Amino acid sequence: MLDGKVAIVTGAARGLGRVEALELARMGARVVVNDLGATGSGVAEDEELARAVVEEIKGLGGEAIPHFGDVADWGYAQSLIQAAVDEFGDLNILVNNAGFLRDKMIFNMTEDEWDSVIRVHMKGHFSTMRFAASYWRETSKAAGAPIYGRLISTSSEAFIFGSAGQPNYAAAKAGIVAMTMSAAQALVKYGVTANVIMPRARTRMNDSGMYADMFAKPAEGFDVFAPENVSPLVGYLASPQAERISGQVFVIWGKSVTVVGRPSTDTIFDSEEAWSVENLHEQLGPHYEKLEPVTDGFIVPPA
Repeated sequence: MLDGKVAIVTGAARGLGRVEALELARMGARVVVNDLGATGSGVAEDEELARAVVEEIKGLGGEAIPHFGDVADWGYAQSLIQAAVDEFGDLNILVNNAGFLRDKMIFNMTEDEWDSVIRVHMKGHFSTMRFAASYWRETSKAAGAPIYGRLISTSSEAFIFGSAGQPNYAAAKAGIVAMTMSAAQALVKYGVTANVIMPRARTRMNDSGMYADMFAKPAEGFDVFAPENVSPLVGYLASPQAERISGQVFVIWGKSVTVVGRPSTDTIFDSEEAWSVENLHEQLGPHYEKLEPVTDGFIVPPA
């Protein structure tokens, strides 16, 4: 379904990025495999693993190149988009996946722990998104018609539930959803779709720490949190079959896909006079007396 198409997958040396790059290659796309790598101030192991993904793709009969650097670096992001065009003559699919964690409770978090996570997740998504969008817009204008573009962002349910030990990560993932929804509206007339996936999968970000046991690989039976469960949705959203799907958010894990609805209003309170502290409490107080404060991402009735 993707013969002749060109894809970039960021953070593709391992985990979700790796299986997404392989899925797109199996579908016929030529793939630029990005990761930080030693040349991008990362580690040599990541570079070796990224090169191994390229060789896997070639072993499948596909075409791929590695490309190393920091996607949150403005100049590098531009060069990554250009590399796809220079090597394969076009860019059709951008899958933003790169990220890491610096978990800490808000009262213990350092400035660097905040800045670094916001930078790699949110700015990393924005930087590549910005230059891909520019390329798609210019290509469509030159052709005088819509072109083939697919933008797939990676967020997390942490943005919905506001995970207590991840104020930086939850904020970044919320920003990614908002950016992608904005891009979906801006790019639709150029033939580009933009969607968000929120995967539950075993990756380097959760193979240790408080969630390690939850995501551990089972000794037998279906592996609910295998990254391979996620990659078909990426392949589908990148395909021609998904041309009418844009501005959507999906939770995917195991054998389940959930379409996330847009935020909506709940209870509406009106006043016959201008609001004051007193009449706000008269109306809102009884409503919230029936509920418990948010402590786990949900407002729940008392037991």
